[in-house]
Amino acid sequence: MTGTLLGLLLLGTTLSGCLYPGEQKQTAVNYRESVKRIQAAVDDYQQEEGLLPILNADEDTPKYEKFRIDLDKLNKKGYLDELPATAFEKGGSAYFLILDEETNPVVKVMDLVTFQKVNDVQRQINRYKSAHGGNLPAAEELYPGLYTIDTDKAGTGSITLTSVYSGQPLEFIMDKDGVVYVDYIFDIMTVVNKNENGQDMSKDLRLLLEHSSYFVPVKSLPYLWLNSQPVPQPQS
Repeated sequence: MTGTLLGLLLLGTTLSGCLYPGEQKQTAVNYRESVKRIQAAVDDYQQEEGLLPILNADEDTPKYEKFRIDLDKLNKKGYLDELPATAFEKGGSAYFLILDEETNPVVKVMDLVTFQKVNDVQRQINRYKSAHGGNLPAAEELYPGLYTIDTDKAGTGSITLTSVYSGQPLEFIMDKDGVVYVDYIFDIMTVVNKNENGQDMSKDLRLLLEHSSYFVPVKSLPYLWLNSQPVPQPQS
């Protein structure tokens, strides 16, 4: 493992920069009850209505943003007595999604703080790219085809990200086209180290996060196990 990657895994929990709306309370919110209530409502709705209560999404919408649950429909049809305080529709900082929609629909949480911060970094990258003839504010090639961001050039130094899984700071990375993602290597390695046996390391390693938490790894790339570590795979 490179020195940079090792450094990422050893970072502490102290963060600088501004606090986004909902970020502080999110760490204290237990999503267990919200997920349980919505899962029961989704199961009942599917059994009685014959379909899932999801909002329309484009074909190209990423997996961890795609099948958003229509909470208002569940509420108005009596499957959900009230919307959870954790939901965006109620002023919270989460969307609720359905994964494995065709086989075993399961309710998961999409963190909107993470989503918004990536979008904020993306805007800065786009501005830099536009003003510099298509060049990117890249610091170093962290993985093949993926780069860390020179925060001074991009003007993103105040945007920091705390993991919903571990509470550790995470890095923003971008591909050769300047598309921004979150690097979840620390969180994936944490799950791997906790469960060294019985894990299928041949598939997309984001499944480990998906199965070990209520949260989905939003704004992420697929990870493969290469050279004894998770390596994100650029899509372009």
